[in-house]
Amino acid sequence: MANRQNFVGSKIKGIRETKRLSVEEVAERSGLSTEQINSIENEQNLPSLGPLIKVARALGVRLGTFLDDNDGLGPVVCRAADRESQTTISFSNGATDARKHMEYHPLAQQKTGRHMEPFIIDINPSEEHHYQLSDHEGEEFIYVMEGQVELEYGKEKYVLNAGDSIFYDSIVKHHLHGAPGKSAKILAVVYIPF
Repeated sequence: MANRQNFVGSKIKGIRETKRLSVEEVAERSGLSTEQINSIENEQNLPSLGPLIKVARALGVRLGTFLDDNDGLGPVVCRAADRESQTTISFSNGATDARKHMEYHPLAQQKTGRHMEPFIIDINPSEEHHYQLSDHEGEEFIYVMEGQVELEYGKEKYVLNAGDSIFYDSIVKHHLHGAPGKSAKILAVVYIPF
């Protein structure tokens, strides 16, 4: 399955250059370091959705701008059979070794003007115990399709099993990951006001 990480990094760089912004300006506007911006643009690491949302805000675009292939005005249908052949976006999920722990399968790439980003996310097993929590504007809805996940949310930790769901404000520092050593599959809908 192809990986879209390269596509996202180059698209961010292209938008930044079109807007005649330096890496330093985007870093200052987003609250991220210049190293993080360079790492994303140079296709070395996509840490999680949180930093990407901050970059989108800093560039004055919606998150979907980084993910779009084409813009559709009407409804967008994503067939299960087609989803398996589509490319994915892989994130290291803030792990210190930058291994790819989450594979995002976008479900509405062609929908223009959207404020919600729906994904099927495959979470690969990990023994990582130290995660970098992130925060951003908006809300998130998670439905666990398979396996078990943990959500660190502020000072709380929630364990969710297949069939469980959670809806939360993403302005609170959070991190979603698989339970130690376990894989999972989730439906995630991220709402980002623009």
